[in-house]
Amino acid sequence: MSVTKILHKSRVWTFALLAMGCSSLVQASNETKGPNGEQAIPYTQVSLTQEQQDQVKSKNYTAAILMHSTSDWSNALVAGAKDLFSSLNVEVVAVTDAEFDANKQKTDVETIMAMKPDILIALVVDPVSGAAAFRPAVEQGSKLVLISNLPTGFVHGKDYAGIVTDDLFEMGKIAADLIADAVGPKGKIGFIYHDASYYVTNQRDQAVLTNLKNNYPEIEIVAQRGIANANDGEAISSALITQYPDINAIYAPWDSIAEGVVSATRAAGRKDIKVVTMDLGAANALDMAKGRNVAGIVTDLPYDLGQTLARMGALSKLGVDIPAFVTVSASGVTRDNLASAWQKALRREAPSSVVKALAK
Repeated sequence: MSVTKILHKSRVWTFALLAMGCSSLVQASNETKGPNGEQAIPYTQVSLTQEQQDQVKSKNYTAAILMHSTSDWSNALVAGAKDLFSSLNVEVVAVTDAEFDANKQKTDVETIMAMKPDILIALVVDPVSGAAAFRPAVEQGSKLVLISNLPTGFVHGKDYAGIVTDDLFEMGKIAADLIADAVGPKGKIGFIYHDASYYVTNQRDQAVLTNLKNNYPEIEIVAQRGIANANDGEAISSALITQYPDINAIYAPWDSIAEGVVSATRAAGRKDIKVVTMDLGAANALDMAKGRNVAGIVTDLPYDLGQTLARMGALSKLGVDIPAFVTVSASGVTRDNLASAWQKALRREAPSSVVKALAK
């Protein structure tokens, strides 16, 4: 899932302890669990019968979508939700972008409440302040379906209908496999992790470490560096390259940070350092298409995630019990499958610049 700015600054002590050798804190389970340890249900198991579809169509429901930011990922999710709602005669009355600002999201919620939407889809920027911001909307009667983050103290079936997110452990495993493919069985890598208390990125980063440790024990992580501001990707990577000139690859926790990593490799004249990251983005896709530094990208299915969120919202309005925690699948992207992976994940063709570069 794409993250563009960071709100929280708290230290992820898991990684600090890992750096000191306390590997027992690496996620041990080989599956993605919900924020409260919920068992994950595949998104393919969330569906509406024809009778339920007809019921929803007759209700003239409305919906609002409150996003954390704007990106290729967010746009695909919103498109998926809108298309599903349209097929069910649910009017989307608003789509907002909080610009990763909890205060702006609070204002967005207050604005949306005046429209009294029947269904709210939201990625909550800050679980603590978000709980206070979204509770009035829930009390007003809107059914809340969450993307990834759970507001503090919210209870399934009472305060929210369900959560949909990525199969985070699967994403970590795929990233580890892509790293191994890029550097070989005994490569040396720099590992940049998200230095903030943020469920999605923390789970993904931990899963990468777990799978590297378990499946590729001879790959050496020569340095781990936390990042709290996505704009620091280039500076952190430049320092890594200077301090550890023998590294073969750098892992970045999401696409905008990877853009900074790529800039650092270019500035250092290091075409040999491979970059592996999460989430599709145009800049990194173009670098990959040109055969430069980006060797692997892990993508989820944001369009399908959006459709699943819409289905869960519709079901919750009908009073149907839905799972607390639902996940969509992920896949690895290399230059060989970049065009098809972009289409599958985002449900549109890759940018023309990427298509042209792939043709060369």
